[in-house]
Amino acid sequence: MDGPAPGPDAWPDRGPRPPAPETPGPVTAGVPVICPNCRTENAPGRTLCVRCALLLDPGPPPDVRPPWWRRIFRRGPRQAHVAGTRPKRGWRRPRFGLPIVLLLLAAGIWFALPHLSGLFGFAQDETGTPESVPPSVFRASSAVSGHPAGAAFDGFNNRYWAPKEAGEGAGEYLECEFAQPVGVRKIVVFSGTSARKDEFLTQARPARITVVLTAKDGKETSRTIRLRDQAGQQTFDVRGTETVRARLVVDSAYGTGKGRRVAVAEIEFFGRRS
Repeated sequence: MDGPAPGPDAWPDRGPRPPAPETPGPVTAGVPVICPNCRTENAPGRTLCVRCALLLDPGPPPDVRPPWWRRIFRRGPRQAHVAGTRPKRGWRRPRFGLPIVLLLLAAGIWFALPHLSGLFGFAQDETGTPESVPPSVFRASSAVSGHPAGAAFDGFNNRYWAPKEAGEGAGEYLECEFAQPVGVRKIVVFSGTSARKDEFLTQARPARITVVLTAKDGKETSRTIRLRDQAGQQTFDVRGTETVRARLVVDSAYGTGKGRRVAVAEIEFFGRRS
């Protein structure tokens, strides 16, 4: 006689099936992770803190980008091509590119040769120490007896030039020429009759002078300089290229009066001979 089929929880002919033993869960081993923010203990392997949700294991720090001067010459590793793909052909330099560049450089140097001497001369004028460039010929608008124009260019400051007419001295001038063109950079003026203080005030002294430099091609460059009423050397930056002639015109003077003439003890030029 057939009876009912045993259920899933019944053993055949033995009654109900006993409950299956419980399988123990995975045991997590390891040292608890301490949150650096709230100091809470977290189970090993957690990513976020159970209390403040701070990232517990941020991972390794990002790579620091090297400086630009190291990146210029640094070449990254070549990437291997994926199997079954055809590598792309890189850009090829033109076969005649380098010779063309060399020809252009040679042509530029060839056409620049006539100007190189001028560039070197300009650099020497700007960086070199100027030397004394005395004139070879000198004259004046007028000169009183015993005080000729040459006394202002003789290299001594105990002799002086003075014009014939006493008074303001405006319009009187000294003029000189150079044996060869010079690049003038500075002018030194000793005003009055002498560099000595006890003799300086015996005559009138120029207060303002207009310097006119004439170049080899006839071009003129002028500059007005203002002198202090004191004995001794006074230096002025006055520049002229390939100067062959210089004229110094008195515009005004100190200590003018009856019987007093404008006096200049010494004038010196500094620069470079062309």
